[in-house]
Amino acid sequence: MRLGLALGYWGRGPDPGQLVLVREAERLGYDSVWTAEAWGSDAFTPLTWIAAHTSRIRLGTAVAQMAARSPTATAMHALTLDHLSGGRVLLGLGLSGPQVVEGWYGRPFPKSPLTATREYVDVVRQVLARRGPVTLDGRFHPLPYGGGDGTGLGKPLKSLTHPLRTRLPVLLGAEGPRNIAQTTRIADGWLPLYWSPTRTDAYEAALGAGSGLRPGFMVAPLVRATVCADVAEGLLPVKGMLGFYVGGMGHSGRNFHADLMGRMGYEEEARRVQELFLAGRREEAVLAVPDAFADEISLVGPRERIAERLDAWRKGPVTDLLVLARDPETLRVLAELNT
Repeated sequence: MRLGLALGYWGRGPDPGQLVLVREAERLGYDSVWTAEAWGSDAFTPLTWIAAHTSRIRLGTAVAQMAARSPTATAMHALTLDHLSGGRVLLGLGLSGPQVVEGWYGRPFPKSPLTATREYVDVVRQVLARRGPVTLDGRFHPLPYGGGDGTGLGKPLKSLTHPLRTRLPVLLGAEGPRNIAQTTRIADGWLPLYWSPTRTDAYEAALGAGSGLRPGFMVAPLVRATVCADVAEGLLPVKGMLGFYVGGMGHSGRNFHADLMGRMGYEEEARRVQELFLAGRREEAVLAVPDAFADEISLVGPRERIAERLDAWRKGPVTDLLVLARDPETLRVLAELNT
């Protein structure tokens, strides 16, 4: 199981300690570093800065939001950074949700998200393969554009720039069972938001457990890790993240994160967190997140406890553990335990 460092997205501004953390992760042998985007900082620019200050560690987006840019623009970002970094890019993509897509990007959330994702990946693959002009008779991403409000003058184009790698890895952030199942067919990897090594049966049907995943397919969940003496205190940031995602990253009637928590056995608790958060009682919402759920999707506590729990992560289909940590000591302990 490889280790990756997950940096997430910026809050009010950049963290001046992140580059130090990335360099330490590279020194410790971490395989990859990952950035994200919500409605502030973007995912690609920080990776470009990191690429200029590192030499080996792979550079992933977890995730670049599809609504933020057309599939050809995303492919251009990935192609360009792949050249500048010497072939280190891992392109992680995600749909986000209706509130962000329509509220921030001003675009309709696709009524057929699986089709929209499939078309997006198809176009990205075509650009990077550079076998010919990019065309798609698609519902969401048609190329050339043929809508009635256009000029009708668009022509199929092929990338001027030759890609460094025609098979640059594409991973998808998927939460619903059908979306996960499609991911195993069309992508090179899956980026689970929450992963519980004790509930792998929750994913077996979508992952096709009977036939197994194809060789090289990445399963790369995010896990918040903290080496500390007090487990309850160490879980508070995990509960804070869950309170925000489950409570506030979606509408009361459509919140993919709350739905996922429900499928993992905490449906009643997820709805309670949502109710409190949407009522403006955010601190109560965070405290309402069950310690048991926060604990099973994270690695928190003394070194010995983390060592024992890490074995469960290794026994499942996880190929890459993307560690959300803010201190070099935690990164070092995980590197030592994972050898």
